[in-house]
Amino acid sequence: MAQGREPNAEPTADDAGLLRLTGSIEHVIYANEDNGFAICDLGTESGDLITITGTLPYVGEGDSVTVYGKWVHNPKYGRQFRVETCERQMPADANSMLRYLASGAIKGIGPKIAQRIVDEFGDETFDVIEHHPEWLANVSGISRKSAKSIGADFAEKAGIRSAMMFFRDFFGAAATVRIYKRYGGNAVELAKKNPYRLCEEIEGIGFERADRMARDLGLATDSEDRICSGICYLLSSNAQANGHVCLPRDKTVQGAARLLGVDETAVNDALELLLAREQVHAERLGGIELLYDKKQYENEKYIATKLLLLDRVCPAMETANIGAFIDREQAETGVRYADLQRRAISDALENGVMLLTGGPGTGKTTVVRALLHIFSSMGLKIALTAPTGRAAKRLSESTSCEARTIHRLLEYGGEESGGRGRFMRDESNLLEENVLIVDEASMVDSLLMGALLRAVKPGSRLVLIGDADQLPSVGAGNVLRDLIDSGRFATVRLTEIFRQAQKSLIVTNAHAINRGELPRLDVKDNDFFFMPRSEDASITATVAQLCGVRLPRTYGAMATTGTQVIVPSRKGEAGTEHLNVVLQATLNPPSPEKREHRFREITYREGDRVMQVRNNYDMEWERDNGMTGAGIFNGDVGVIESIDPTDGNMRIRFEDRTVTYEFSLLEDLEPAYAVTVHKSQGCEYPIVILPLGNVPPMLRSRNLLYTAVTRAQCIVIVVGREDVLADMVRNNRQTMRYTGLSERLRREAL
Repeated sequence: MAQGREPNAEPTADDAGLLRLTGSIEHVIYANEDNGFAICDLGTESGDLITITGTLPYVGEGDSVTVYGKWVHNPKYGRQFRVETCERQMPADANSMLRYLASGAIKGIGPKIAQRIVDEFGDETFDVIEHHPEWLANVSGISRKSAKSIGADFAEKAGIRSAMMFFRDFFGAAATVRIYKRYGGNAVELAKKNPYRLCEEIEGIGFERADRMARDLGLATDSEDRICSGICYLLSSNAQANGHVCLPRDKTVQGAARLLGVDETAVNDALELLLAREQVHAERLGGIELLYDKKQYENEKYIATKLLLLDRVCPAMETANIGAFIDREQAETGVRYADLQRRAISDALENGVMLLTGGPGTGKTTVVRALLHIFSSMGLKIALTAPTGRAAKRLSESTSCEARTIHRLLEYGGEESGGRGRFMRDESNLLEENVLIVDEASMVDSLLMGALLRAVKPGSRLVLIGDADQLPSVGAGNVLRDLIDSGRFATVRLTEIFRQAQKSLIVTNAHAINRGELPRLDVKDNDFFFMPRSEDASITATVAQLCGVRLPRTYGAMATTGTQVIVPSRKGEAGTEHLNVVLQATLNPPSPEKREHRFREITYREGDRVMQVRNNYDMEWERDNGMTGAGIFNGDVGVIESIDPTDGNMRIRFEDRTVTYEFSLLEDLEPAYAVTVHKSQGCEYPIVILPLGNVPPMLRSRNLLYTAVTRAQCIVIVVGREDVLADMVRNNRQTMRYTGLSERLRREAL
């Protein structure tokens, strides 16, 4: 790769503080058509040759460009210019046109043909190719068919330029690439007609950005398209942000009217149109009219129907045989099952669907081991699964049997056509197993449960295991709680804390919290510690000292790699956003040996711990053994292994998988030295530090505190205010989610 020479004079700066360079593309060193990232040599007007990098979609040699950005230093290639935005101009004179055409930018034109075309038409060359491509047939070596093809390819390139110019100010280069790949040459026309389709059909373009574009284009605020899109956005955003599968009609109408700045009558009119088109569905459940988007509605109906079917058609075992199986299991293993454990095993053998819930130390894993042995002795094929990689790994270790994530079980992969990935296991390709045991079922959201059930063959047994007192899933729904509340399925709640677990203050304090009792904070030399601090600044300083000095000094490697700070809130001096900055400076400070990349307000550094914050089913990964696959999911935690400013990407290791992230995908990442309680679900860590400072009232809840404490395997350290801890214990407010599943199950009959 050519190293960019330092120009004789610095480029000029624009009003935004970015530097500006003008010149022509001499050589395209690298170009990624999927995301628009490119590395090029730019010949400036002053005669300098500079290496530029960044999102430069569909750039070609000979292109005249004005780029805005800043200087960066690449450890391998030296000084380069990192492009933030790019403006392109078509060549305006015969010489520039010749260079452009000779570069191979247009299919069917090489250097010799390019020279003949320019000799024939001079400065009018591009006008002829665009408006009269048939004239090209007069040039030696170009047939009428070739002339037509050249004209079509030139028009496509012109359409790309037009799209880039039109969309760049609204969405940026990376999103513009996605728009053009979806709509092609019609992109601008379609967007002008209805900008709101972009937020529904293009990843990363939400309603707010599409709405801003619509306003700039002069579209009316009370247009039918805008109001319909706003309603759909309200339903989908509440699913993503608040976990609601549906919303009451009155709340939807009121919320849409506020969001859009229109009256409720206009919203109701648009809503009736959406209902008529079946883009939105309405159903009265529990005396409330609920509104669903099409996907969530069909999914919830399917879950209810399939679960009832599984429970009905599964072949029942004789009660006497069930007792004999359990007695034989006790004799062979030497384990004596408590009454509730025995009932749980019996219910799982007798019913098509069985729900098992209970807190830490109540023996859920013991029940799973017994079921594995008994089902295996019956000759049944068993699938052991969990929603996250960490949970699956923990399940494998505790049972000595292979456990897979639900995504691996359902064989997530790409479509043959090269489109978006999908689950290969579904109604047309059912799972082979006769028994499915799903651990950490409280984490399974509505859409994932629907995908799982589509792959389960009738006659199979389904055992769902989880702690119903924990926070609900990150994704929409409250599936485990809804199934329990429906009363339609065999359910066992384990309550007895076994002797070995009673020795742990983590376990006993967790159960105390769940009962509404204050945890014991005065016991020394155990596994649950309380460090009183009254101010957020003091809490943050203590957490940094624990992570950086005190815990590694006492516990060594376990603390260095196994400590996780879990926080109720994102905001504030003791929230995740500030704590991540402090902990990064403590645990992974700047170093000449560590490369960095700043994305928006976050500086990422080699060695940083990061978390994926949304599902990306298309993200490709590679294991150390060479095995490849796709899918990185919300809550996956990894470490940045390397940052490559030249190629515009970083490599991140997620346990046994390595993934390459283009810089444009960093919006899907967050620092993970400190994570919210919600993001910690399904994970366990050797050491958990729980800062409790000025926690917002809405987050002072018992199940949030309970969830945080139960993430710890060995040690819990609470740092902060005892009054906040007491408030959380007293507040038994459950996380409210609108779903219709429980009511649907109660009323539905097969």
